[in-house]
Amino acid sequence: PWFTLAHPDALPVTAAGVRLRHGSRDTYCAAAPAYRAAARRIAQVLADRYAAHPALAMWHVHNEYGSTCHCEHTAGAFRTWLAHHYGDLDTLNDAWVTSFWSQHYSDWAQISTPRATQYLANPGQLLDFRRFWSDTLLAAYVEQRDLLRAANPRVPITTNYVLGDWVPVDHARWAREVDLVAIDHYPSAVDGGAEEQTALAADLARGWARHATGGGSPAWLLMESAASQIHTRRRSHTKEPGRMARHSLSHVARGSRGAMFFQWRAPAGGAERFHSALVPHAGPDSRVFREAVEFGGVLERIAECDAGAVDARVAIVHDVASGWALQHPGLPSEALDHQAEVAAAHRALWSTGYACDIVVAGDDVRTYRLLVLPALYLASDATADWLRGYVARGGHLLVTWLSGVADEHARVRLGGYPGAFRDVLGVRVEEFHPLADDEQVPLSGGGTGRIWAETVHLAGAQTISAYVGGTLHGRPAVTRHRFGAGTAWYVSTRPDDETYRRLMVEAAGAAGVEPVCPDAPPGVEAVRRRAGEASWLFLLNHTDRPQPVPAVGVDLLTDTPVDGTVVVPAGGAAVVRET
Repeated sequence: PWFTLAHPDALPVTAAGVRLRHGSRDTYCAAAPAYRAAARRIAQVLADRYAAHPALAMWHVHNEYGSTCHCEHTAGAFRTWLAHHYGDLDTLNDAWVTSFWSQHYSDWAQISTPRATQYLANPGQLLDFRRFWSDTLLAAYVEQRDLLRAANPRVPITTNYVLGDWVPVDHARWAREVDLVAIDHYPSAVDGGAEEQTALAADLARGWARHATGGGSPAWLLMESAASQIHTRRRSHTKEPGRMARHSLSHVARGSRGAMFFQWRAPAGGAERFHSALVPHAGPDSRVFREAVEFGGVLERIAECDAGAVDARVAIVHDVASGWALQHPGLPSEALDHQAEVAAAHRALWSTGYACDIVVAGDDVRTYRLLVLPALYLASDATADWLRGYVARGGHLLVTWLSGVADEHARVRLGGYPGAFRDVLGVRVEEFHPLADDEQVPLSGGGTGRIWAETVHLAGAQTISAYVGGTLHGRPAVTRHRFGAGTAWYVSTRPDDETYRRLMVEAAGAAGVEPVCPDAPPGVEAVRRRAGEASWLFLLNHTDRPQPVPAVGVDLLTDTPVDGTVVVPAGGAAVVRET
């Protein structure tokens, strides 16, 4: 506690005004001058000592940036950020709609962080605070990075991203400041959900890495994972034999330069004494350690695959700001969650065998035949133009409910939902119908919708599926619209998983996209990487029995020829160099 005792003003403060104490981790405020100065001093000492060391492969700055603070240091920095961002108070008042509830600001000094208040906080202020704090944490990283870079420009530098809807970091924006995107991934689901979460995390990392390379071949790394456990909210589930290897290979198949783990040796004490480790409390004579050593050999045998890029013709648009905005409590439903909708769309594609990239608004999407927008709540005029151009040029677009409702400041677009995309979609939504947790609405094409429904009016689109029963009986639920040379779908509810899968298959088929391995049996995950004329097919068998998969080439894991069919072992994998 030496630092916090010397600089108590650098201890973090909660939104309720409670100053936290040392005794855990992340006991600092990233806006506190004392913290920033101390971090720079430590980075400089390390640079002086190790910059020329022959074993130095990479600098790893900090760990899992994400702690938030509401102290006076933060409030002052927030005001400076706002003044730079908006220029004057009139522009800020307009963006935050401070005329509501008489919140008009006449002096920058009146503005603080979004502290605990009587009722609902201002949504624009909350959103901007998240953006500001992401920039503040990034500035703290960049200061240390620049010191290390000056000491030895040849050594790459990164920091590890922690994933979760609580993380106040815009990872795509940060990717431009690291030499290698690095993520920590710990699935929270025990059944097949762990495999879905693993695939999504890897696709997110690869998408962020595109911004680190200016759109070139994305470089990223799984820096932390758990060798032996899946940590759920209530318990730690022991990974079955082979599951660690499949999870790690799922990351490598999707572009990771390797697979790393936290931690090396399980400690006898400390807060994370029962966290997964390569060397468990039982020692190296253990299943976990033997599997880790064996997996190291697997990585050596498939090293040539590192030259390939993931072959995907479908992309999902992810927007961290929409996720932040949908966490405001003053919304029509507590079930609104951008990240959950991204995961649902990704799950529908993953479970039907489609490779998928993750992009952000404004990315170059000309190579994708199908673009999916799940609950893209915030949309600037530039984002609307970006999508309009994509569809007009012949792209296929699938937009889900609660997209384009608000602008980049979280101000609702008037005239009907989804305001930013009405012309492209050929619909106008008059009214929302949030559903109860246990409520479902039948759909005419089969299946049901949940969480949300809408009163949809056609404005050029055609009905693909309608609501059945209740006040929405006969009204459009899923629509399709020709716009320019392309096609735009609109889904006004969350379909059940099977219905969502059918819808994705139909939309992908209309766009001319096929699954990676159309004849792969259920439960076998397939990812293909290409480099020129060469290609490698990763096959992960998540079932408890051997599965035959059509393939031709050489299985790099067993060094055996594959002449038409490879049998992937139960709970195992195959990596085929295709011919």
